[in-house]
Amino acid sequence: MADKPTPMMEQYLALKREAGDALLFYRMGDFFELFFEDAKVAAQVLDIALTTRGEHEGEPVPMCGVPVHSAEGYLARLIKGGCRVAIAEQTETPDEARERTKREGKPVSKALVSRDIVRFVAAGTLTEEALLEPRRANLLVAVAPVRDGVGIAACDISTGRMELEECAPDRLDAALARLGASEIVGPEDWDDASSDVIARPRHDFRSEDGEARLKDIHGIATLDGLGDFTRPMLAAAAGLIAYLDHAGRGKLPFLLPPVARGSGAHLAMDAATRTSLEILAAQNGGREGSLIACIDRCATGAGARQLVEDLSAPLADLGSIEERLASVHHFHADPLLRADLRGVLRQAPDIGRALGRLVAGRGSPRDLGQIRDGLSAARRVREMLSASVDLPPLLNRMIQALGGHAALVDHLARALVPSPPTERSQGGFIAGGYDHALDALRETSGNARKAIAALEAKYRDETATPSLKIKHNKVLGYFIEVPAKHGDKLMAQDSGFTHRQTMAGAVRFNSVGLHEEATRIAQAGAHAIAAEEAHFEELVGEVIAAREAIAATAAALARIDVSAGLAERAVEGDWSRPQILDEPCLEITGGRHPVVEQALARAGERFVTNDCALDPDDRLWLIGGPNMGGKSTFLRQNALIILLAQAGSFVPATSARIGLADRLFSRVGASDNLARGRSTFMVEMVETAAILSQATERSFVILDEVGRGTSTYDGMALAWAVVEAVHEQLKCRCLFATHYHELSRLAETCDALSLHHVRAREWKGDLVLLHELAKGAADRSYGLSVAKLAGIPPPVIKRAKAVLDKLEKSRAETGGLAAGLGDLPLFAVTAEAEEKGDALREAIIALDVDSLSPREALDELYRLKAEAAKSGS
Repeated sequence: MADKPTPMMEQYLALKREAGDALLFYRMGDFFELFFEDAKVAAQVLDIALTTRGEHEGEPVPMCGVPVHSAEGYLARLIKGGCRVAIAEQTETPDEARERTKREGKPVSKALVSRDIVRFVAAGTLTEEALLEPRRANLLVAVAPVRDGVGIAACDISTGRMELEECAPDRLDAALARLGASEIVGPEDWDDASSDVIARPRHDFRSEDGEARLKDIHGIATLDGLGDFTRPMLAAAAGLIAYLDHAGRGKLPFLLPPVARGSGAHLAMDAATRTSLEILAAQNGGREGSLIACIDRCATGAGARQLVEDLSAPLADLGSIEERLASVHHFHADPLLRADLRGVLRQAPDIGRALGRLVAGRGSPRDLGQIRDGLSAARRVREMLSASVDLPPLLNRMIQALGGHAALVDHLARALVPSPPTERSQGGFIAGGYDHALDALRETSGNARKAIAALEAKYRDETATPSLKIKHNKVLGYFIEVPAKHGDKLMAQDSGFTHRQTMAGAVRFNSVGLHEEATRIAQAGAHAIAAEEAHFEELVGEVIAAREAIAATAAALARIDVSAGLAERAVEGDWSRPQILDEPCLEITGGRHPVVEQALARAGERFVTNDCALDPDDRLWLIGGPNMGGKSTFLRQNALIILLAQAGSFVPATSARIGLADRLFSRVGASDNLARGRSTFMVEMVETAAILSQATERSFVILDEVGRGTSTYDGMALAWAVVEAVHEQLKCRCLFATHYHELSRLAETCDALSLHHVRAREWKGDLVLLHELAKGAADRSYGLSVAKLAGIPPPVIKRAKAVLDKLEKSRAETGGLAAGLGDLPLFAVTAEAEEKGDALREAIIALDVDSLSPREALDELYRLKAEAAKSGS
């Protein structure tokens, strides 16, 4: 028969059942302990020792632990390792546990401190400064499929920002790619959910519950004043709030009123495009080498987070883009204002996240100090901008959001010391002179300490023991200690000292005088800490009462920081202000790839600029030339220039006239996705299919080497058909790079297609890549020359040259791969014929031949013949 678990183990197992798949941090004194499988997982992730404690069901119990005072660092590593953690705290003191046990009529020796899970910590529910990246938002996203739409609720609980949107099911992946959530939750019956989605009960995602919770949280009778929220949006909001309620064990974090995001308000990009353009991360997954790393000159973490959002969701509204560009231009034109303002911003704390911690009940005196200092910085920024002439509308609106905090700042400045501590349990954060009663308690405590020093000197004289000392520890409090050889003097009955403890080399005593002074110190100290705690709660209450205004100030500072930072980057890189138009054009003079240019500059090299000019009559460029010649760079740089412009930034070009794009597609390079069983070619085809099905006439598309992952004939046929489809059906602006020279024949039949190539020359047997774009088809591919540059051995190059000569001779004799392609009908014509043929085929397949009489069969044959005749005409 198995041994019955101990009461502590019973308590642990009950809490573990509540924790589910989360690791359970079980508080035991000054440590959080983990047991069983949790201990094994944590020990491996944290690289700490795994031990055992007692037995359970005849087996040793695996165990590991981390100190409470340094738990945040360990939590950060566990969260980064993909774990979720449930924090089980002691909800009573040992003394309270003993008293409770007495009342229950049980032996005090069996008293067990009550514990409860107070919080679930997961990637999307972090608020602690040590666990968050300062320059990246930390989004939690809830997804709610409802009929033909999908609701999305996103919030960053560290700042309280919350957005709701709805999209079509086929646009969900692009929306999630834009958000880059740390954690995604969805209903448990969602069939299309990916493996990383956290399943929650379906009843958590009821739209009526979402509406009711939002009204309750924000104390309003209707949501009409906040925006137009659809049922899918409200269902997603319900799921998000229910998950936060679960994670906080009934205590919700700071949530600002939700903002409705329109589906067409932003330049849409799918996950493949974001990866290809390396917007927030380079191909290796790191920040270095990405667009954000190249352009981020923000002085604050909040500004950097706002810039990430701007690049992730560029605008699709002309007026909003011009507002952002005007604010960047204002700072660009006034270097003194820009420098002074950025100097103030560098010293400004992250008040958005400090506010989030205070509202969530996890704040500290330091957070109050950050609110004080941040709002003071906002006032200085407001004064600077107010003194500047001809402020654009966006900055004028930001000025309004920076004011209104004078009374709160003054109160916090009077109440707090200049540098408040992160811990409040020891006090010391309320400034002297703020509370006279508190000052008196501190004086009493200070005087008592002086009295103890005087008492120590007095006892030394009375006992003739120069080595006598008065000490303090947590167990005994204050005590008198003398070396063992002097202990007998103080042991005498009339000495006035009471024996407390004998050590190996010392003896400890107490006295009436020492007890009185120790009591005065303890009482004054306890009262002082209680007074400071009351002041802390009062100050936090004031901050919470002004939370929405403070959050608006934080958002305004972030937006101003982004504008000033982009202006700084524009000056640094000699970027120009783009002209945004509501027409399908793209005229870029002296365009550059910002990341490549920066890398070349570090190496002391110059970037070769190139122009690009697309319009309705010349909207598709077919670009040839050798590898390493700069085709992919040219494609990407034009896509990035559009992205930067619509995000509200100046662009790396001498000048730019950019027609507003609704969607941006990039099919440039692909790696084998072996984890999903997809080859390079399969990935390429999936991405190309997405472009052909989703792009519109207002989209901008870049395609590189479509068809290269299969046989020459298959690849060229696919590339030919894709070019025709882009030209005839999508009719969007497109740059198409290819090695198939045969595609140049398309210029004869596609009116809006033109041929271009990257220039290269051979000099004394060596290939010189010029990285310049020129009109016309490439005269050759220079493949062997590039191979020679790459270090392919000379005998292999020589053999390849012989094979190439043979192939080219054969092509000349047969008319080459493209022989007869000029006689093919255009894509639109063949597509129409195929549609008619498909209709006839479907009619024949649908016939139930066995049920037809001879007469009916003959009539059906006549009808089908007539249909075929129509199709043929």
